Amino acid sequence: MRAYDRGNRRLYLYAAFVGALILLFYATVVNRDDGSPSRFPKIPVPHGPTFSDPESDPGPPPPWMDGSDFEQTTEVIDQHPIADLMHEANQKWQEYEAGISTTFRDTVKKYRNKYGRHPPPGFKEWYRFARKRNVHNIDDFEQIMDDIRPFWALEPKYIRALAAHMWEKEADGVAGIHIRNHKVEKLTNPSWRSENLAKVIEVFVDQLPDMDIAMNRLDQPRTIVPWEEMQKHLSKELETRSEPPEVMDSFTSHSNLLNLATDIEHDNSTRQDPAWFGHAGKPYMEIASLACPPESPARNKSMSEAGADALYKIQDGGLVSNFNRSSDLCTVGPVMGHQHGFLFTASSITASHKLLPVFGECKVNVNSDILFPANMYYLTDKRYDYSADVEEHEVDWEDKKSSLFWRGVTSGGVQNQDTWQTMHRQRLVRLVNGTFIDYEGKEVSVLTEAPLPPQDSSSKPTYQSFGTFHPAHFASEHTDVGFTEAWGCVPNCSSIYDEIFSYKPEVPLSESFNFKYLIDVDGHSFSGRWRAFLYGKSLGFKATIFREWHDSRLFAWRHFVPVDNRYDDLYTLLMYFIGYGKPGNQRVESDDYGNGDVYVPSHDFEGKKIARSGREWAKKVLRREDIEVYMFRLLLEYARVSDDNRGRIGYSGYGSELDKFDDEEAETPSAGSRWGLGGIGSLVSGGKKNKEG
Repeated sequence: MRAYDRGNRRLYLYAAFVGALILLFYATVVNRDDGSPSRFPKIPVPHGPTFSDPESDPGPPPPWMDGSDFEQTTEVIDQHPIADLMHEANQKWQEYEAGISTTFRDTVKKYRNKYGRHPPPGFKEWYRFARKRNVHNIDDFEQIMDDIRPFWALEPKYIRALAAHMWEKEADGVAGIHIRNHKVEKLTNPSWRSENLAKVIEVFVDQLPDMDIAMNRLDQPRTIVPWEEMQKHLSKELETRSEPPEVMDSFTSHSNLLNLATDIEHDNSTRQDPAWFGHAGKPYMEIASLACPPESPARNKSMSEAGADALYKIQDGGLVSNFNRSSDLCTVGPVMGHQHGFLFTASSITASHKLLPVFGECKVNVNSDILFPANMYYLTDKRYDYSADVEEHEVDWEDKKSSLFWRGVTSGGVQNQDTWQTMHRQRLVRLVNGTFIDYEGKEVSVLTEAPLPPQDSSSKPTYQSFGTFHPAHFASEHTDVGFTEAWGCVPNCSSIYDEIFSYKPEVPLSESFNFKYLIDVDGHSFSGRWRAFLYGKSLGFKATIFREWHDSRLFAWRHFVPVDNRYDDLYTLLMYFIGYGKPGNQRVESDDYGNGDVYVPSHDFEGKKIARSGREWAKKVLRREDIEVYMFRLLLEYARVSDDNRGRIGYSGYGSELDKFDDEEAETPSAGSRWGLGGIGSLVSGGKKNKEG
């Protein structure tokens, strides 16, 4: 009998143990919140938005349902157009995430499918380098390919001659970085920019061939190739695409690189004329419009301002629906030409209408400069860096002030009595200064909740325009924007600003994050604070005409809030997140009735959601490791297009050499890696192959 009891006891213990394992399995797999695709169908949240069938969509979780309780509690409370813009952004981001390659085989195949040629020599080494640094998306280097593409139309020796010698005239504003024998051998006409870029290159320079790099030393971008000429270059590039079965996976040695052992006076190398010309202080669209299509607003004078707006904004609230188009000078240039300092009174424009291999930190869409990650994003300058100390002391969203914050100087262009009022920074400061706009009696257009019919209390509220909103009181309560000092004025700043602006104290970057909403606007060129703003817990608002290396990685309305460069949508945006007024039947005598029945409920949760999404995303795709990976890939592509044998060199394999490497990386990933998929990763990769046929 005792033996029987002991046997039953063992059986019960065994059953309990198995049951515990099953519960643990469901807790960690079925209900996991790591964003990994699950083999189990997701259960829809009651009253939540409807999404595509999870069985047919193996991508990331749908918008607002990323796995945590925070994400699952959201609900669309009205029909504000921002809700639609956020939903569309999430769909685009999901599509972006769903197609990421997870093996070297997939990466090589996708490269050939997209670009019609083999990857460059050194691609295997670059792939290892990227994977070891946990790069999030091994495929997204579109900016590099777009920048390098037209150079396939130029002779390689012509590219090398330009890169070797453009630094020689100091006034031209070009620095040289010269790589020899797997070392950064020399910097010519150096600046802090080229010195820092050299430090980035030194991380992987042992994998690079000899080359000369010409880098822009100026704040503003350089090259503007006429549209008709660029079309010829791009057509020629298409003709060069081929995938020969046998190519060399190595670069060629060249004889016409800069002779570092000889000074300029004794160097008889062939020089090519970059044809620089000055255009400082003159309307930029005079030279920029040449790079625009004939049918674009910049060249088609018959298109109205409203017609141009419709290309990138929605009618309700003037909200930006296409952030890429909002900075397209061919679209917005005619309207912005006198409202942005760079476009009508830039301090230093030295440009060329030739296609030149000049590396730069930013450009406008009409430029053909080769973008590289801005130095400020790699340095640890406390004015621009979201350091561990800043992160440690940053307050949570709920403890931040519900206001828009900005500090800066009057940079952006040369200022005088006739030009300062329409410059982009000055317009922003005046627009949100409660005292000034009250004195001016300024009115703006905003969206307000439309009253529901008395018999309809179940529908979600809709919105309508209100064109005579007086923002003075709202601005005083919910903005902290101002200049810390003035400079860049002719004849001097005191004669312009002393009776106009009251200067605010300069604050460290860390104090910016005491506010929920941080707006980032251009200076002389791009803003070096943008990466830090994305890393923080505040919500970034972005108004810019400049393009940067990371643009394809960031999704407006999911990771940040886009702002039109005219700022005519700014109050609509602020009132959406902060809220304004009360429904008519809830008002009391002390409420502000100056704006009629304007009412917008607070969408604080949506603001927190975008801020959190932007922060988490920035920590995946804008790390210093991502800058190194980007720069390594860029220099491989640049080295290939500059090689005399560029059509006969590259990686022609199918990627099987790194199968073992991929398996090992999948099984033993570094902390935080998206590659820790193990067997699931192999299944996902295989599924993509089968789907592609």
